[in-house]
Amino acid sequence: MGEIFEEQRPRLRAVAYRMLGSLAEADDALQDAWLRVDRADTEDVQNPAGWLTTVVARVCLNMLRSRDHRREEPLEAGGAEQAAGTAADPEEEALLADEVGLALLVVLDTLSPAERLAFVLHDSFGVPFGEIAPMLEKTPAAVRQLAGRARRRVRGAPLPQADLVRQRRAVDAYLAATRGGDLDALVALLHPDVVLRADRAVVPTAEPILITGSRPVAEGAMASMDRARFADVVLVDGRPGMAMLEQGRVRVVLRFTFEAALITGIDVLAEPERLRGVELAAWAQGASGTS
Repeated sequence: MGEIFEEQRPRLRAVAYRMLGSLAEADDALQDAWLRVDRADTEDVQNPAGWLTTVVARVCLNMLRSRDHRREEPLEAGGAEQAAGTAADPEEEALLADEVGLALLVVLDTLSPAERLAFVLHDSFGVPFGEIAPMLEKTPAAVRQLAGRARRRVRGAPLPQADLVRQRRAVDAYLAATRGGDLDALVALLHPDVVLRADRAVVPTAEPILITGSRPVAEGAMASMDRARFADVVLVDGRPGMAMLEQGRVRVVLRFTFEAALITGIDVLAEPERLRGVELAAWAQGASGTS
């Protein structure tokens, strides 16, 4: 079984990464799964690839449920690898996130563990509902419903109106300028009197942060270039916004307000209680209004 496990490792790692959204945790899940496989009696296993997928999925489900119990614990700066247990290569993490889609990972983080398992295994890897059902101790029909709910969240909201499309383009440009370190391009997107408010968990600081003026706000945004690599545009409470991931979990949300095509306000949310109060959703395919 060890040889088959190694042959299946790329696929199993892909399953774990989509389940967990974190490369370090995905590798931890594979290590745990292998320990279980190595101790198991596999003589009667007729479909090794499917059985291994089930083992990895169960490990990931347990990790997601454990994560839910400690969701309110913030990751301290520089403690991400320690929290995950295994150091991950940031470049490889960024490539994987781009391949899967950051917006998808953001929305997956808002699903319950059962919804995430049902959607990832069925929609991404073609596992029948009947094989998923025992993992969740549910009927195939109930698992189908879980996947359907998740699918609606992942597919996103209906096509937006024209003003939302313009705002989406502005947020796209904001993200691109931040990732590229283009200060002048960022200033051009901001209203001269723009106001940025960040809660105490963003930096963290003793008091919330308040910055006014297009250039000071743009300069502050440049400090988040590394975080922007793991950010994508999503709907935040039904309006264009951004969400940033750390170790597969939504850690920072940017909520924008607009006047015409300019950004007039940015609320940066990182406190767990405030993050629970926002609704994140994907954009429907083709909704960006860009080609």
